Amino acid sequence: QVKLVESGGGLVQPGGSLRLSCAASGSIFSIYAMGWYRQAPGNQRELVARISRVGITNYADSVKGRFTISRDNANNTLYLQMNSLKPEDTAVYYCIQRDYWGQGTQVTVSS
Repeated sequence: QVKLVESGGGLVQPGGSLRLSCAASGSIFSIYAMGWYRQAPGNQRELVARISRVGITNYADSVKGRFTISRDNANNTLYLQMNSLKPEDTAVYYCIQRDYWGQGTQVTVSS
């Protein structure tokens, strides 16, 4: 059974930074692509960033240059470094591997 557990969310002021983590278990972490999605109230869930098993990354246009996705295969952990945060980044952020989702972590950007 694959289990994904996100952490690192919270309340931050505009322009601030947060680093999200996703601890994975129950699968061979290194052989799968991983991704971060987010969902704001009233909006559909959207892809934020994706990283292939060999480290090739893709980003939504709205976060390019501000967010960085990375993975630590030795520790089965996925990261999302978020800098220069904006109020419109407020959402629940989810980690995904294949069809498995974590429970999400809330990120709120507000002054």
